[in-house]
Amino acid sequence: MRRYELMLVIRPDVADDRVQAVIDRTTRGIVAGGGSIVKVAPWGRRRLAYPIDRHREGSYHIVLFEAPTGSIAELEHGLLITEEVIRHLVTRDERPVKAARRDGDQEVEAGLPSEEEEEETTERIDESESEAAPAAID
Repeated sequence: MRRYELMLVIRPDVADDRVQAVIDRTTRGIVAGGGSIVKVAPWGRRRLAYPIDRHREGSYHIVLFEAPTGSIAELEHGLLITEEVIRHLVTRDERPVKAARRDGDQEVEAGLPSEEEEEETTERIDESESEAAPAAID
């Protein structure tokens, strides 16, 4: 299963109980499709970059979940026909999974390099050695 992030923008004139019903219906659909919910985070009302259906604001919600690849199309189809949802976006989350394991007395996050390994692999570039040309003045 892969990890995905779903951003929902819900109409600002929808009551809070209906907003929660949309979130619950969406999460139930993910679980019914064989996925699991990692986190649901409401971002609150925010101004849109441009008006959508005469709305200037929207209620933003983020849902992190893990699901099989084939179930995403069914989820998106359900969101397209939901009238409370102005916009939605499902993206594959590329961040490493933070599964901590015990290494002696320290907790180490799986998939992330330790501080010593990071210092060894990071190459420092001196700005005086940069080959960038100065900006042209017209």
